[in-house]
Amino acid sequence: MNYIPNTPEGTRDRLFGECMERRSVQMNLTHLFRQRGYTEIMTPEMEYYDVFTLAGNNIPQENLSKVIDRSGKICVMRPDMTTPIARVAGTKLKDMVLPRRFYYNGNVYRSSSGHKGENSEIPQCGIELIGAGGIKADLEVIAVAVEAIKTCGLEKFHVELGHAGIFRLFADRLEMDAEEEEKMRCLIEGKNYAALNDFLLPYESQEGCAAIKRLAFLFGGVEVLDEAEALQGGASEVTTYLRTLYETLCAAGFGDHVKFDLGMVHQLDYYTGVIFRGYAEGAGVAVLSGGRYDNLATCFGRPAQATGLAVDVDALASCLPKAELPSVETVVHYDPELLGWALSIVDHLLEGTCQLSPCMRLESTMKMAKEHGVTTVIVLDDKGQREVSV
Repeated sequence: MNYIPNTPEGTRDRLFGECMERRSVQMNLTHLFRQRGYTEIMTPEMEYYDVFTLAGNNIPQENLSKVIDRSGKICVMRPDMTTPIARVAGTKLKDMVLPRRFYYNGNVYRSSSGHKGENSEIPQCGIELIGAGGIKADLEVIAVAVEAIKTCGLEKFHVELGHAGIFRLFADRLEMDAEEEEKMRCLIEGKNYAALNDFLLPYESQEGCAAIKRLAFLFGGVEVLDEAEALQGGASEVTTYLRTLYETLCAAGFGDHVKFDLGMVHQLDYYTGVIFRGYAEGAGVAVLSGGRYDNLATCFGRPAQATGLAVDVDALASCLPKAELPSVETVVHYDPELLGWALSIVDHLLEGTCQLSPCMRLESTMKMAKEHGVTTVIVLDDKGQREVSV
């Protein structure tokens, strides 16, 4: 039997420069989150399946990576970070004074749909603001979303705003059962215009059909709010709130990076208010997403309004210039009893440009240095220190 030691479907090894790019994003985001007053929290990568069903998470079962623990209970590799943090807030931190700000850095797991190259293991870095409702909390998190992309060095990007209530306003005008409504939601979310038109053919006689067809097209500048209000027959509480958010963000200097997508319908059912996604030039998918989820913590025993965001670290890192690994220019050949001296030399040179030689004989060190393109060998022995050109 020939065994090919590949990684499981949807996972991959990350090497060298790619690791540096990912760490750069994580470090920049962590610094920003701490600067904004967020404290780190860690949750297990494996959770009980019931945690996500209790929260109303409608990620398809086939997209979950399931495990049976020793007691026979069904566990899953966490498909998102927000639900476990809401669990912590409603249990271990149920007596903590709110609001509280948390940030995290970890992987989520969603089985790929079969598309080649699609990742099942997704590194995320994000924040959760638990116990804060209202416009100021929404503004804070959206501002952090813009700053998160900017602090990683990107300039060509935008954050699209939507609202969980928009779909409800339009969908409630159609007489449709829950299963059919879910199909329609997926078509709108995927901007699948042709399939949406075909799907809605049996509903064309209903008053709200024309409006729901337009919903998938309502993305762009602030003018899409005007069209949404025209389709609804006037301003609604939702569109008024989005307009106020936008005007306030513009006044704070974020307007150049803010747009709208009123056809944005998250797969996760726990969102209750403003939702958003960030897109950057060079990434084929959203680099971040987030929104308000006021009922999620209640599922775990503590009513608390909340909002947050998650950055797809790999997606954001893919937009950055390729990292250049430092070139090793110097090798230190030393007698074992001079290890401390050798380490001090390595530590005083530019990071990554000097290494210790594992060879006992100088001839072997010189041979190794030549093979690796090293230009200088520093020799430490009972005669002192000297440099030898390779």
